[in-house]
Amino acid sequence: MTAANLTGWAHTSFGRSDEPDVQGLIAQVALPAIADAALEPADVDAISVGVYNNGFSAQGFEGALVGAAVPELAHVPSTHHENACATGSAALYAAMDAVQAGRARAVLVVGAEKMTATPGPDVNRILLSACHRATEQSAGSFAGVFAQLADLYADRYGDPREAMAMIAEKNHHNGVRNPYAHLHKPLSAEFCATESAANPRVAGRLLRTDCSPVSDGAAAVVVTSDDVARAARRAVRVVGRAQANDHLPIARRADPLALSAAAAAFSGALAESRLVLDDLDLLETHDCFTIAELLQYEAFGIAERGKGAQAIADGTTRADGSLPVNVSGGLKSKGHPLGATGVSQHVMAAMQLVGEADALQLPSVDHAAVFNMGGSAVANYATVLRRSE
Repeated sequence: MTAANLTGWAHTSFGRSDEPDVQGLIAQVALPAIADAALEPADVDAISVGVYNNGFSAQGFEGALVGAAVPELAHVPSTHHENACATGSAALYAAMDAVQAGRARAVLVVGAEKMTATPGPDVNRILLSACHRATEQSAGSFAGVFAQLADLYADRYGDPREAMAMIAEKNHHNGVRNPYAHLHKPLSAEFCATESAANPRVAGRLLRTDCSPVSDGAAAVVVTSDDVARAARRAVRVVGRAQANDHLPIARRADPLALSAAAAAFSGALAESRLVLDDLDLLETHDCFTIAELLQYEAFGIAERGKGAQAIADGTTRADGSLPVNVSGGLKSKGHPLGATGVSQHVMAAMQLVGEADALQLPSVDHAAVFNMGGSAVANYATVLRRSE
């Protein structure tokens, strides 16, 4: 069976875009990604589109928006995918499935979201749709759901405030060097740990610096079969991937802090790649909130349960550490346009693997992992990537 390979990509800046809609964002990345793969629109066998929407726009039928944005692609079979904050990875995995099944040799994947044009209260309502409303709407916001996890962590292991602040500081520091990032301002751990007029409380223990921003943006990748990848100027090979799901209502889980399905996806991807954690040179992970990154340290085995703070305090997850995490700035600094996020994470990792990350480039990256989750670690996608020789 052929492998799935990433041979071309494109990425907009994340933040507040002048583009009026998702179609305009798609137009910025679709053709550039195809050209980056040294292909023509006629070479694309299928299109996989990730847009969450769910109220951000009155325009649905997002699978057809690629053809609306790029008329040369209007007759290419195109499908829309949605899986909450993991929407981009859902679209990407569908493309990988098509290539590995031999039904396509080149699939364009586009992830996009236009969020900033929506009023704040409506953004909050839309994001709440990714939780189990019947049991969790009382949290008041999606941040409120993760704030409850932070409270549970504090009750069991001690207040994670300092660790969350160090994670925020790390990701803001990294994001300064990322030209695609929404936020380019370095922040100290002390600032991130302290409630102030410039860093107000959002929900529970979560301050503004603990929360990823509302962003617009798009990213695209071209997924190709081995024979197409061999002719490409460079390629990144998918050597392992796994998806795992958990109960949507957090209350049904045996241990909400374990992120057991996230752990299953991550360990499954590593097992398929025949690698272990120590083989990874980079991890791009889903820090929608700083408490999420902290819990992922523990779920993935970077730190022991209840001791995630050690991984950031001892420098393990910093850019010069043994396992750099979110060198791109992560969702916290790069931004989190929902449909674009999973695709963006894979682009950031691929750029590192082929030595094209410019100011973000690490000295040596042979293997990278990506973790993208939908909701409160309900839909979980983990991918292991390797530089092709």
